[in-house]
Order: sequence, then structure tokens, then C-alpha cells
Amino acid sequence: MDAKSFLDDLLQTGREMAAKGQAVVEKKLDIEEPGEKRDATISGIKTGAIAAGVMALLLGTKGGRRVTGSALKIGSLAAVGGIAWNAYQNWSAQSKAEQAEVEPVAVNQLGSDAANARSMTLLKAMIAAASADGHIDDMEMADINQQIAALGLTGDIASFVRAEIASPASLDELAALSDSPETGAEIYLISSMVINKENEMERTYLDALAATLELPDALLVELEKAKADVQANA
Repeated sequence: MDAKSFLDDLLQTGREMAAKGQAVVEKKLDIEEPGEKRDATISGIKTGAIAAGVMALLLGTKGGRRVTGSALKIGSLAAVGGIAWNAYQNWSAQSKAEQAEVEPVAVNQLGSDAANARSMTLLKAMIAAASADGHIDDMEMADINQQIAALGLTGDIASFVRAEIASPASLDELAALSDSPETGAEIYLISSMVINKENEMERTYLDALAATLELPDALLVELEKAKADVQANA
């Protein structure tokens, strides 16, 4: 499974939703009637369409949980890695923290196998955060399964998405996957992108995630600052 490419597609779709409005992106989910035009459409937008479908599902379109824009403007895996790395470096310098046992490396700076493994962790985190308020119900899950089937998508990506939405990773499982301060910062950051902080249940989840990852308050402040800088220039 090429988790890195799929996560990048997902983040780019989120950025498009933030920039152009959710309804525009959701049109990608419309598939023509069977025939040459339908086949051409499917061959051209397979990965983009499933990314749009998954992002729409994670944002809870059926329940009125709409895109608000800000966090999704980050829009790429490189941006996620860069924000987390900058925040960690700033926090480390200011707090004079001890050198981490594992040298922090941003997801976009890892080798291919390591980047793919980190991306799978981040996908798990993103799906778990989006599921925190329980808004993904059986009807919405049926919608994404129908979309996956309509596009003829099979294999690792489809199976992974179904499995994670059906049984999201727990806080402890995500913490176990955090093998460095950089990873923990990225897990928190990508989770915060799909969290609605006005929703008490989701806000509580994000606070619990930070605690389970053992992220210092000062590092969380730096993450928010770095994220805001990127959003302002997006």
C-alpha cells in the first residue's frame, strides 16, 4: 500500500475543499453511466476520487459537519512534516530539552519505506480523530463502500480505509506507534486538522491524545504557532 501518496492525495483534497468549498470537491464523487466516458473518468480520477470520498466521509457530510477551512489549508504531507519539525526544534531550543534518544526526522525527509510506515500511522491518527465524535455511522460507511465499489477500487487502500473506520486506533495504540517526538507531533498535528474544537467531545479527544503522547504544553503551543504561520500564507 502506498500510504504516503494516498495521504498526500487526502491532504490535497482537504486543501481544495477549504479553498473552493466542500460542494465543489464532492462533485468528484459523481460517476457517469456505464460506457466509454465513465471508463475514461474512472481511469483518470481513481486515487483522487477515493481521496475526496474518504475526506468527505471523515468530515461527516451527512451529519452537517462541514469544512471550516483553516487547518485543512496545510494541504500536503511535506507541510505536516515541516510544521511538526519546526515546532519541535523551537520547543527544544527554548526548553533546553535533553537530546531525544531517536533523532527526530520529518515524515517528508524519511526514506521510502520509513515514510510509508509513518504515513500509515498518520492515516490511522487522522481516521481515529475524525471518528472521535462517533459521526461516522453505518449509512455513511455504506456510502464510502459504494463509492469504492463504483470506482472499481480494490486492494490495500480500500481494505485499510474500511478496517480503520470500522475499528479506529485507540489512543494507546497511536502512542505505541509514536517512536520519536517528531512522530508524536505529527500525529497530534494531523489529528487536529480534522477536529472541530467547538465540539466538546472532539476537543476532549485531542486533549487526551496530547496527554497520551506525552506532548509538553509548550510544544503544543509551538505546534499551533507553526500551523498558524502556514495557514496564514496558504
